Amino acid sequence: MTDYVLSEETRAKFKRVSTASLATALFKRGLRGQFVQGVLPVAPKEEVMVGQAFTLRYIPAREDRNDISVFRNPDHPQRVAMETCPPGHVLVMDSRKDARAASGGSILITRLAIRGAAGVVTDGGFRDAEGIGRLEMPAYHARPSAPTNLTLHEAMDLNVPISCGDAPVFPGDVIVGDKDGVIVVPAHLAEELADECLGMESYEDFVLEQVLGGAKIIGLYPPTSDAPLEAYAAWRERTGR
Repeated sequence: MTDYVLSEETRAKFKRVSTASLATALFKRGLRGQFVQGVLPVAPKEEVMVGQAFTLRYIPAREDRNDISVFRNPDHPQRVAMETCPPGHVLVMDSRKDARAASGGSILITRLAIRGAAGVVTDGGFRDAEGIGRLEMPAYHARPSAPTNLTLHEAMDLNVPISCGDAPVFPGDVIVGDKDGVIVVPAHLAEELADECLGMESYEDFVLEQVLGGAKIIGLYPPTSDAPLEAYAAWRERTGR
């Protein structure tokens, strides 16, 4: 758990950076496993997903505990997750990388979106994926999956540390998703990474412009002398970046 609260200013910064830049910044700090493996957008969105993690943990279903009647229980953790994930947060589900049964469907995920969640991520699958893809809220999964979650999963814990696609996720971590996938930013690094990666994005835009103009990569990316940095400074002044 964390006391960190993502400000709207910092959220806006993360919306301007890529998961690739964040992965590089995390790698510089020795963190190699923060990208959620095997997860892609249900439908690509233009806006980057940003929000703090609210988690749901599934365990393997045991047949004597998971008949269809469990959904009558008002305290069923999957249903409770949809009603308690705070607005602006991302619901992250540990489905043990098993997409043979759904982690949720379009009705539940629509409810999550209406309540103001910033997004949803599972390392399993979603049923009714086409409907989920039509939502404005970003959603990420491994692949579509029609069977009900009860077939293989039992919803067990809310807002506890989990694994999602082999990435450790602690409640309150900052979840960032773009068209490449999803990355988990530890809460205590959120502020410095937001600022650092904005600078990385700016420099990479400059580099791409130079490469399109015929520049060589060596010495430019990464910069190994003062010349490209001086050219970058002039570019920033010219472009307002």
